[in-house]
Amino acid sequence: MVEVDLLDFVEWFKRLAKQALGKHAGEPATGGFARWKHVVIHGFRLEEEHSFRETVNRLKYMGDIRDVLELNRSDVPDYTTLNKSFDRFKMWVWRALLRVSAQQHPQSGFAALDSTFFDRGHASAHYLDRSNQTVETMKVTTLTDTVSLAVLDVQCHAQWPHDTKSGPQVVRRNADDLQTVAADNGFQDWHSEYEFYSLSVEPLIHYRGSSANAVSNNALIRERGYTQRWMAETSYSSVKRSLGDAVRAQTWYREFREIVLMFAIINIEQLCDPL
Repeated sequence: MVEVDLLDFVEWFKRLAKQALGKHAGEPATGGFARWKHVVIHGFRLEEEHSFRETVNRLKYMGDIRDVLELNRSDVPDYTTLNKSFDRFKMWVWRALLRVSAQQHPQSGFAALDSTFFDRGHASAHYLDRSNQTVETMKVTTLTDTVSLAVLDVQCHAQWPHDTKSGPQVVRRNADDLQTVAADNGFQDWHSEYEFYSLSVEPLIHYRGSSANAVSNNALIRERGYTQRWMAETSYSSVKRSLGDAVRAQTWYREFREIVLMFAIINIEQLCDPL
């Protein structure tokens, strides 16, 4: 697990949550508390790997954290209030938080595209059985800056689309800030390459097979930066080592939000890293 100063982490989270929410930051949410306070508490909850009930108990005895949150001990929201607020905050809130957390890091324009999986089986086996669902892992496609290791964007899927479908979707959202995108051959087809070029993004994607054309193309893209693709795997490793490789939420829309929040937390942890 990545070791960070918890107070420093919460202070960073407060600043970025207010940026992400913009004019809505001070508006009251569930329980009458400002929206930014809810967002920060959810970040604190995942960072500490606590349940909603455990989070409330921790906050009651952590005066320095409450000071950052501008809460008195008697003001700490009930765990049911936090549970409801995580339901009510839309995905745009967590995407905005991910975006502003990435913007705190140098933006090189060179990115790596890759996919990984998060377990949803052991954390919600009862729910899966009761709801007659069989999907036990979530597929997650990310875009990672190869210089700063900041995660720029995340796309979550319960139905596991092919990488050639999810990859262009992620690149399309970030094309204005990209020069090149490195990815393995799972993302390679001519439709994807055509779209990347149309967006003025150079695809550094390995070709399949051992034909002369594939070998020469792969040699060329290695020279142009393909080898930096492993940076995406580093970001996955950081998330799973720090926050675990499973989601706790029981419904898919909450799981999607939790995964985006996890990658935003990793971006913020890097800001707190004394090294």
